[in-house]
Formats: sequence, C-alpha cells, structure tokens
Amino acid sequence: MKRQVSGVQVMNFEMLTDYFLEYGAVFIFLIVFLEYLNLPGFPAGVIMPTAGIWAAKGEISFPLVMLLTVAAGLLGSWMLYFLGRWGGAKVFGWYFKKFPKQKPVIEEKMQMLREKGGIGVFVSKLLPMVRTIISIPAGMVKMNFVKYTVSSMLGVFLWNLVFIGAGYFLGESVIGMLG
Repeated sequence: MKRQVSGVQVMNFEMLTDYFLEYGAVFIFLIVFLEYLNLPGFPAGVIMPTAGIWAAKGEISFPLVMLLTVAAGLLGSWMLYFLGRWGGAKVFGWYFKKFPKQKPVIEEKMQMLREKGGIGVFVSKLLPMVRTIISIPAGMVKMNFVKYTVSSMLGVFLWNLVFIGAGYFLGESVIGMLG
C-alpha cells in the first residue's frame, strides 16, 4: 500500500517488505547507504528496524544485516568525508545556500572536531541530523582517515544496532499494536 504525504510517496512496512523480497540484502544496503549520504527521503530509520524484524523471522541473518548496514553507513560516511576533504569550502558554500540554518551547527561541529577529534566523530554519529553531516567537516579539518574510520565505524555500529535490535526484539509487538 502506497501513501502520499504532501505529494511525496511514503514507504510503509508492506512496501518495504515487497522491495526486500524482490531485491533482498541489496535493498537494505542501498537504502542505508543513501541515507548515510544525507539524501532526504531514504528511510533508514524505518528500514533498519524492518530489517531487524526480517532477521527475527529468519528472512535474513542478524549478523548479515549488521554487516550490510555498517558497511553501507561507512561507505556513505567515507564519501562525505572525502567530499569535505577535497571540496570543503565550495561544498559548504553551496550547502549553506540551500540549508542556511545548518551553518551554525556545522561550524560548531568543525570546532568540536578540532578539539575532540575521534571522540567528536563517535558522539556525533549517535546524534540525529548531525550523524550524517559530521563527515564533511571531518574531511574539511583533514582529520586522520584511520582515526575517522574507526570512530565512524563504532558510532555507526552502535546507532544501527539500536535500530536493528529494536526491530528484532520489539518489531512484531509494535506491528501488532499498530495493526
């Protein structure tokens, strides 16, 4: 069943399940990857708990879901890191024109990265809205790539574990309450 909100198609559980049945693990990887690129409209916050439900039902293994989503999150994060590292000022000039309210947040995060380094990335990966954007400032301040990768991977793992685990352990009961 497809829903529209303000003219935009919204994915629901049945639609996600249909895509998963058709495309399998590639679907999970792609949606999470696109969400970690900070592209609007990709419901990783929905797909990860849904993937947890599928794992609980035996449709896919829990470790595989974790591996796929962490790999997708890390790949998306790396792309934004290198965008910041190589395109920095140009990227933010364009970004701030489109999203002017983000400028103080990003400038604050860049200062935090200069001061806190890897801990700053790890903590940021656990904060909604900031978790995907933090990769660009990390690249702009030329944070050590290995340190950035380890910090990102740990943050991505923990964030994804919470969402996938919620679907795995609570998903069916929540769907039962809603349906």
